[in-house]
Amino acid sequence: MAIRLRESSQSRRRVTILGSTGSVGCRTVDLLRRNPERFEVEALTGHRNVKLLAEQAKLLRPRIAVIADPKLEGSLKDALAGTGIETSAGTEAVAEAAARPAEWVMAAIVGAAGLAPTLAAIRRGAVVALANKESLVCAGALLMAEARRAGARVLPVDSEHSAVFQVLEEEHLEAVERIILTASGGPFRGASLEKMHRVTPAEAVAHPNWEMGSKISVDSATMMNKGLELIEAHHLFGLAPERIEIVIHPQSVVHSLVAYVDGSVLAQLGPPDMRTPIAYALAWPERMKWPAPRLDLVQIGTLTFEAPDMERFPALGLARQALSAGGSAPTILNAANEVAVGAFLASRIGFLDIARVVESALERVSKPSMDSLFEVQTVDCEARNFAERLIAAQ
Repeated sequence: MAIRLRESSQSRRRVTILGSTGSVGCRTVDLLRRNPERFEVEALTGHRNVKLLAEQAKLLRPRIAVIADPKLEGSLKDALAGTGIETSAGTEAVAEAAARPAEWVMAAIVGAAGLAPTLAAIRRGAVVALANKESLVCAGALLMAEARRAGARVLPVDSEHSAVFQVLEEEHLEAVERIILTASGGPFRGASLEKMHRVTPAEAVAHPNWEMGSKISVDSATMMNKGLELIEAHHLFGLAPERIEIVIHPQSVVHSLVAYVDGSVLAQLGPPDMRTPIAYALAWPERMKWPAPRLDLVQIGTLTFEAPDMERFPALGLARQALSAGGSAPTILNAANEVAVGAFLASRIGFLDIARVVESALERVSKPSMDSLFEVQTVDCEARNFAERLIAAQ
């Protein structure tokens, strides 16, 4: 049975944060602590950061705190001794936390690891704020079909998709000509291929506008993040790939736009702070006040836009290729990219090698159809193994 949102804004909404110790999770925690009268917390889950998870649990007083690494269960239990907060550990425990009775679930676990718990929340009809783009990339058709079946609502949290969601007239999709996703261009927007060949992990994670985790920052630097968002937008808004455009917007003020058949173009603007789209999802269908940085267009002065350079950022083309191929191709794209980014951060491959590993995986890993979570996980595992072998052989 689908969970209905409470109609009164005076009622406390029960929430769960999957991935509370990550970048998006920490910002969600910040908003919750600012609004204790509006929210109560059912569950918090983290990957390996026991200290931070325990601090968050003591602050927000969830019914349960879960650490994904089972080896750390004792440490978490010790850290929360005497608080009355239940503890658990392991990947299955994370999925069980997602299945607990919260009206609203933040799905912020990075990578394909977030797919199973996200599905668990969707299958019980929750409102799911989706910050884990990889879930839609890996299994978009399956995830959205489950949402329709269960009566769940998927709310986008990526700033670009939240922007589209805020200005999209859902009841008049036939009037939408295209959506335009903006991209900052990352730290190497103007860099030469020679410079990009020598990029270090420290340089790649230094995003000029946004504060993000290392994996997402590298994806921004390669522009794979925008390729993943292209696939995500296709599933979220039901638009054909050719109706989704990507433009470079270095100021990161216009977060995305929707163009209508009458020539009107509606945009959502704001400073680059992830708490704004998170707050929108938290309070939806209302809005909530928080001390957000205010936009000063006069001070900004100029907003610029340019086409992406497909030669220097081949990840965009690979993502379009995977989306056009359909089936398991996006799953292969995502899995190989996660492995390649991890290898780059460990200084095992170069920056430009990331896209090469992904391209090889798309060419050489078989692409069966996928109708279940098990089949998605099987393809994901095969693509990861291929990418690992390819990297090890270099």
